[in-house]
Amino acid sequence: MTRIDFYVMDNPNASQLERLVCRLAEKAWSEGHVVHIRCDSDRSASSIDNLMWTYKETSFLPHAKTDSADAATVPVTIGHGNETPTTADILINLGHDVPDYFSRFERLMETTGSDQAARVAARERYRYYQQRGYTLKTHKLESPHGR
Repeated sequence: MTRIDFYVMDNPNASQLERLVCRLAEKAWSEGHVVHIRCDSDRSASSIDNLMWTYKETSFLPHAKTDSADAATVPVTIGHGNETPTTADILINLGHDVPDYFSRFERLMETTGSDQAARVAARERYRYYQQRGYTLKTHKLESPHGR
């Protein structure tokens, strides 16, 4: 059964949330996992893609958008909608809905978003998983100041 983790920060802004996603992807990759980040739009996917090039000066996270020729060869892919690489074992869901295919992943990482609508959607996803018998783990994180 898919392991589901919710990462909760109190009132993060969009930049803080994107940095959290980069950190989660980097940690999973460093542990040998292949990650797919599912965004809610192409614009959001492009924003995460751009940030991954610069979010940390001391390391590089090999990544590509799913529509890129490099997508099949990197450990972190970024897409939106139902674009799903077949090699990923971890899904980071930034969409407001439950992806139909989430149960094919070993692990699903969810966030509560950076605005009220995202938080309401996160609570609905949480209930959805809970009602279907998934074990849910919540990680409360400090919101970093600035940026």
